[in-house]
Amino acid sequence: MTTTKTITDLPPMRPFTPQECRALTAAGIIAPGEQAAVLTGARPFTADEFQDMEKFGILHEDDRLELIDGMIVIMSPIGDPHEIGTDWLNRLLNRRLGDNAMVRVQGAVRLNLHTAPQPDIIVYRMRPITQTPTPIPPSDVYLIIEVANTSLRYDRGPKLARYAAAGIPEVWIANLRNRQVAAHTDPVGDQYTTTRIYHPGQTITPQAFPDIALPINDFMPPTPGFDL
Repeated sequence: MTTTKTITDLPPMRPFTPQECRALTAAGIIAPGEQAAVLTGARPFTADEFQDMEKFGILHEDDRLELIDGMIVIMSPIGDPHEIGTDWLNRLLNRRLGDNAMVRVQGAVRLNLHTAPQPDIIVYRMRPITQTPTPIPPSDVYLIIEVANTSLRYDRGPKLARYAAAGIPEVWIANLRNRQVAAHTDPVGDQYTTTRIYHPGQTITPQAFPDIALPINDFMPPTPGFDL
């Protein structure tokens, strides 16, 4: 059994300026004596603190950031093929799932106190709006989909390990480089013990919804492959 990837496998950390550290202190997110640790990247944050940074305007809604193991990391930019693939997955899933589940696009899921990634797609349990938990807990998640291009190593390495450790039952990684989808299921520890690969011309079915089949061609844009 492998262990969850360390922070050295993650994308670059988002640095903070002295001015931002003072703002964090003024907002009550950190103590005055913690500013030096924040400047060096040694102070981990909780998911609540990460959310408060946006609330107080220190971070912004359109920033490409994720919280992983208490570290705020910079996500890869989204290119046109990524956006197209995500848009079509959203459309297909909403049409096929109907009232059976909710679909969230590029929103957060809180895996634990210090980890709140933002997958491209989250398919989660539908509840009445007054009973919908905030944030979404892992136990409500049926499926996570990552559309991967420049983020491929991160998505199928450290990020996938954290989804497994949180008990997310199924993760698809839509590999735009090689035009294939890897469906990971049966998490044990920080690994998925079953992986199936799907190619254009085939269909893929979420294990939570066995009556739904999505043609790979319908959400995989025609992107030329290149070496990893």
